[in-house]
Amino acid sequence: MNNDITVYTTMTCPVCGMVKEFLTSMRIEYKEVNVDLHPIELLKLIGKTRRFTVPQIHINGKWISGFNPVAILEEVNSKVN
Repeated sequence: MNNDITVYTTMTCPVCGMVKEFLTSMRIEYKEVNVDLHPIELLKLIGKTRRFTVPQIHINGKWISGFNPVAILEEVNSKVN
C-alpha cells in the first residue's frame, strides 16, 4: 500500500505500542517519530494538532488521535479506492 503514515510516540506510552503493533500486524508501513528523542517535532506536532497527547497518527494528510483501528483502516483504505 502506498500510504504516507507517521506515528508520533513517546517511550513510555503503552497506547503508542498498541498502534505500532496494529500497523505492523496489518502489514502497513509507517514512519515513527519519537518526540522524547525529537523535542522540536513535539512542538511542531502541538502546533499542527493542538493536542499535547500521543499517539498522533498522520495518514495521507489527516490526523487520528489515539488508538482507533477503524479510523486508521478507513483512512488507509480511502487512499486505495
